[in-house]
Amino acid sequence: MGCSKWRAALNVGHLRVQSRLSVFLTMIVLVTYLFYCLNGLCDSVPRPVFTQRAHLHERISGRNEEPDAAQDAAQLGGGTFNASLVRDLSNSDTNNNNNEDDDDNNNSNMSIANTFGSKKFPQAIIIGVKKGGTRALLEFLRIHPDVRAVGAEPHFFDRFYDKGLEWYRNLMPRTLEGQITMEKTPSYFITKEAPRRVFAMSRHTKLIVVVRDPVTRAVSDYTQTLTKSPGLPSFQNLAFRNSTTGLIDTSWSAVRIGIYSKHLENWLRFFPLSRFLFVSGERLVTDPAGEMGRVQDFLGLKRVVTDKHFYFNQTKGFPCLKKPEGSSRPRCLGKSKGRPHPQIPDGVLLRLRDFYRPFNLKFYQMTGHNFGWD
Repeated sequence: MGCSKWRAALNVGHLRVQSRLSVFLTMIVLVTYLFYCLNGLCDSVPRPVFTQRAHLHERISGRNEEPDAAQDAAQLGGGTFNASLVRDLSNSDTNNNNNEDDDDNNNSNMSIANTFGSKKFPQAIIIGVKKGGTRALLEFLRIHPDVRAVGAEPHFFDRFYDKGLEWYRNLMPRTLEGQITMEKTPSYFITKEAPRRVFAMSRHTKLIVVVRDPVTRAVSDYTQTLTKSPGLPSFQNLAFRNSTTGLIDTSWSAVRIGIYSKHLENWLRFFPLSRFLFVSGERLVTDPAGEMGRVQDFLGLKRVVTDKHFYFNQTKGFPCLKKPEGSSRPRCLGKSKGRPHPQIPDGVLLRLRDFYRPFNLKFYQMTGHNFGWD
């Protein structure tokens, strides 16, 4: 009887020691975790499996996209993902260098990897042009499961190049094996230093230029500026150095951007024509599925984005994306798209069209494509 009591007392004491030891170890873990968090190192602490799965679910549903700077882009947000992406997510050991040649810039072959993918330099960039349809193209592309794109325009190769390539790469979304990293900044096309800088990053970068009738583009550019600066002089006062002689003022950016052949010459000093795709801004409105087919082919993507994704919004005057599953409304570009243009005298437009004609013809020859602007 005495032995039994003795053994029971020992067991109780042992349990108390175990309990105290568990509490002590738990306190050590909590203190260590708090120390890591206070020093900004929480991301390096392994997450529980259920937390990782929840994070993956957010990425699949598109809720973890980078925020857009423009309000209209925010309405189009994350894309639609398919089952192949879910399978890709199971491959945690990603190697996303895309087999670049050894003689390419070493920086383009580096990646910052973690369980959910790698941050890479973009393999494709929409480099222009302003008011050509670049935002629409990017948002149409973002519904493709194998495209990951920065929503806001980075402006790295024209404004922030001094921040360095690592800064630029950190702006990129994480991608999985087989996915393409993209960004768009339309001002790259007219920036003299941009071609050399992009080439220094990677000479294999694919370049997309969305072009539009330069006269219509200039009026659209002016319309956008007018909404921000209501006191702006008239279109004709800005377009002409002398309204009597009809001399065009090429220093005005709205006019200068439309001289596509001159800007392209600058890019062709560094990249062959095969690295470019020229997208018609007009066809992107009238036949978005057709143009998107060309874009997907150029990027080496399966044709996932097709005519079933679009409908034409008569009020706005351009195509919108059909309502995705689980959404209460279709997705259209914001109110800044489809603004009514001010009335410009026919004589002014005719003079401007005559000015652009030789540049347009040269651009047709350089690209091997007649865009039919004349």
